[in-house]
Order: sequence, then structure tokens, then C-alpha cells
Amino acid sequence: MRKRQAKKRPLLPDPRYNDQLVTRFVNMMMWDGKKSVAFKIFYDAMDIVEQKKTDEEKSALELWKDALSNVMPHVEVRSRRVGGATFQIPMQIRPDRKISTAMKWLINYSRKRNEKSMAQRLAAEVIAAAKEEGAAVKKRVDTHKMAEANKAFSHFRF
Repeated sequence: MRKRQAKKRPLLPDPRYNDQLVTRFVNMMMWDGKKSVAFKIFYDAMDIVEQKKTDEEKSALELWKDALSNVMPHVEVRSRRVGGATFQIPMQIRPDRKISTAMKWLINYSRKRNEKSMAQRLAAEVIAAAKEEGAAVKKRVDTHKMAEANKAFSHFRF
């Protein structure tokens, strides 16, 4: 085999929460290599979540983690050609892909919101997702529905 799988580089935990998941999220949110800007947006969003939250026993970071787990899909559909026809086949998702998909959805749907700053958008989307509502959670529900609808083709799994 010529091409080897790329080595997983260790991620440094973030300065405030000392959490690698936060760094991974910030890396996905970052544009043009501006990591300090991305960190500022994330921390500002967490401060807004801290002010707006209704649940007193949970911290902003725990709320963010709840939001992430509420957005995580468990199955997805993959296209597969069988005899000239393309079928959407439901498949289980690898744990690391679940997390990165959830992060992508949270970031993308935050960007599409219409609050003033990105920090406010992200905070609003996190609070909504923690309550099992918002666009990112809707995306997960739609993905699950799609997989459920195509369950009949699951015997084509590879």
C-alpha cells in the first residue's frame, strides 16, 4: 500500500477549560488560520451562555457538551450503486465522525442565524440544541428519518 493513513496528531487542550474537545471545535470554527479570534468567539459565546442559561446546576461547558451530544447523529445514509441504480443505505457512524459531524452542523447552523455577532449566534444555537431544538438538532432528526425510510436497503451494506 503506497498511501498510509495519516497519523492522528495530538491536540493540545484549550487554555480556559483544559479540554481537547473545545480545541477541536475551535479548530473547525477557525477561518484563515486565525485561532486566537476563533478562541475569543468561543469563549465569548460561553460567557453569553453562562448569562442566559436557565439551568443553574450546569456550567456553560456542560451545556455545550449536552448540545453537542443532542446534535450527534447515530446513523447516516451512504450512496451505493447496485446494478445501475443508486441506493441510499443506512449505516452506523464511527464515534469520531459522530463528533465531527455534530460540530460541523453546530457551526454551520450558527453561522446561518441572524444575531449580531458570531459569538451570539453560537451561544443561541448551543442553548437551543441543549433544549433539543434549533436547526442543528432538526438536521439530526432529518438524518435519522432518512435512514429509517431507507431501512429496506440495509441488506446492501458493504
